[in-house]
Amino acid sequence: MNLYDVYPLNPIEITNGNGSYVYDVNGQKYLDLYGGHAVISIGHTHPHYVNRLKEQLDKIGFYSNSIQIPIQQQLASLLGEVSGLNDYQLFLCNSGAEANENALKLASFYNGKKKVIAFEKAFHGRTSLAVSATDNPKIVAPVNQTDNIIFLPFNDEEALEKAFAGYGDEVTAVIIEGIQGVGGIQVATDSFLNKIRSLTTQYGAVFIADEVQCGYGRTGSFYAVNDGGVKADIYTMAKGMGNGFPIGGIAISPQFKPWHGQLGTTFGGNHLACAAALSVLEVMKQDDLMTNAKLVGNYLIEELNKFDKIQQVRGKGLMIGIDLAPELKDVRKDLLAKDHIFTGTASPNVIRLLPALNLTKVEADIFLEKFSNRLQQF
Repeated sequence: MNLYDVYPLNPIEITNGNGSYVYDVNGQKYLDLYGGHAVISIGHTHPHYVNRLKEQLDKIGFYSNSIQIPIQQQLASLLGEVSGLNDYQLFLCNSGAEANENALKLASFYNGKKKVIAFEKAFHGRTSLAVSATDNPKIVAPVNQTDNIIFLPFNDEEALEKAFAGYGDEVTAVIIEGIQGVGGIQVATDSFLNKIRSLTTQYGAVFIADEVQCGYGRTGSFYAVNDGGVKADIYTMAKGMGNGFPIGGIAISPQFKPWHGQLGTTFGGNHLACAAALSVLEVMKQDDLMTNAKLVGNYLIEELNKFDKIQQVRGKGLMIGIDLAPELKDVRKDLLAKDHIFTGTASPNVIRLLPALNLTKVEADIFLEKFSNRLQQF
């Protein structure tokens, strides 16, 4: 049997990692400023993370949600403390797509409505409803197509007001990334987020903040939309939550009342996943990684804005998009192949930086020097 060939692969085999570095099968060292799509939040093989998983595995790795699992409540309590949402409720699942799927479902259960407002260039996942709310027709199969999703221009308050005026009573939820990742690191304005908050409140719709990539401390705040001074009704999370161990979740405001069977999952909230997620929060709290993300991120953005060959720098904290001219499209490939630095991309010519939240200024300077030199080659 062969693997189903859906991933364009770099010809690199990574065998081990440490902090913000990974090493290939030949021993070549790479600076990792992408973290496997913003997943590595506290660095590769962080000792506390590794020990937490080993200790839990020696006890029990899994049992279903048919029994009490105290480590789930430990995770919920610490997440509430670190995020500042102590009065919210936590439902645990396995991925960002599943988190968004459950958030949208919960919104519809809550108000009995069907229509969802999403935004152009949005990416919310690949499961049925999540992919329908993703603005990429290429990955929406015919069975996923629905008339219930309304796509609006990002940061367009007038279009949002017009949509609610036209069919606001049918809208179950507005789902938005505080910073669009796949969409090219587009930052939602404070004014736009406040407009979403006011209109969803007015019309009885649910404000869903997709924090799968932009959240979990990456911007310097725990959730990106909170930078705008608003509170969402549901926050979805995943990627950085487990530092590589699959886990996702939704933080649900107190107005939602659960009933048995409303949501469910086999693997969500298993012992190992919760151990991984607890270790992440413990390291984030102990090492004040949100402050580090803000400081090092702001430093990177400030320095990158001095480069004359960059069209625009966007983002917050350690979620940064570098917009390059089309003729510089090979810079990212050369950074990997020649400078041994992992970065991400977004169409058409955006380099994405999504490193671990404990990235140091020294490591940031290494990237800045290599990137500057690479730009001079074009």
